[in-house]
Amino acid sequence: MLRWFVALTPLAGAIIFPLAVPLSMALFGIGTGVLVALIVGSLWFVTMLRTAEMPH
Repeated sequence: MLRWFVALTPLAGAIIFPLAVPLSMALFGIGTGVLVALIVGSLWFVTMLRTAEMPH
């Protein structure tokens, strides 16, 4: 289960980020778009770091 999650994390972030930010900007304004970019980008970054498979 974790292996699939690790494999899909970069792909999911690369799809969600470019969709969520422009949509939020178009619907709610630039400030909200920037906030969504900050939140989604931070969550994506933290998730990528937490699930990274580093060599020991």
